[in-house]
Amino acid sequence: MIKRILTAAIIAAMSIGVATAVPSNEAKLYYNQGVDYYRDGQFNESINAFKQAIGIDSNYIDAYYNLGVVLQKMNRNAEALSVFKQIIVRQPADYDSIYNAAALSVQLGQIDNAKKYLALIPETSNAAVKAQALATSMNTDLKTIASDLAAAAEASAPKIPQTNGTYSNIPSPTGVTTDNAGNLYIASFSNNSITKITPAGAKSDFVKSNQLNGPIDIASDASGNIYVANYNLDNVVKITPSGTITQLLNNIKKPYCLHINGDVLFISSQGANTVIRHHL
Repeated sequence: MIKRILTAAIIAAMSIGVATAVPSNEAKLYYNQGVDYYRDGQFNESINAFKQAIGIDSNYIDAYYNLGVVLQKMNRNAEALSVFKQIIVRQPADYDSIYNAAALSVQLGQIDNAKKYLALIPETSNAAVKAQALATSMNTDLKTIASDLAAAAEASAPKIPQTNGTYSNIPSPTGVTTDNAGNLYIASFSNNSITKITPAGAKSDFVKSNQLNGPIDIASDASGNIYVANYNLDNVVKITPSGTITQLLNNIKKPYCLHINGDVLFISSQGANTVIRHHL
């Protein structure tokens, strides 16, 4: 169904704290033309008018919505889905648009994506009844979809084994860290190496190099890079996931502990009684 006015969209956006500007008069002019064209059955002209409105105001939610409706009516489902995605990005609580995205995904054979959209619709929303009907047509229901998606996310998340155990034969282990894939890295102070242990328990030498000397602590960033405090070399090096080593900082007296918060690396300098802050 075509929306004629913007009031409902503005109120909904304000209720969830989204900043929504009233469209300009020029954008509204094209918007109203699109509505009139639609009512006269001139669908291509209606599409062009709504696109003109969006071109003037890229956050004109009702123009996006109506454009998606017309494209869907013309069975241009892939285009319609892209339009409703634009609404969802701008107003994540627009459950009518989320439902439309789910329905279009079903029509396009994208069942898994349809379920992901349906999982975003609360049972208390106005779109819940039709969302449940769509789920039923897929031989499931909203609760099952939400449960299945949560279980799939839990199963796919990398994990360090949670059972008690011991990793043996690691020379003078000092610092430890993990990456986003669940791999464990252990610094070997006397062996000048970094040991890697996968979530399955496979152990290997990740790095052994003369660029490491007394690695006492390590830390990892979101990209999987490993940072090493070389106690005996007075420096900090960076090791990429492929094992390439580069010096990050030097002239740090006895670097001891490392910590990463976002894009900031903190290094304690035992020899200088200081803590250094370094943007990565």
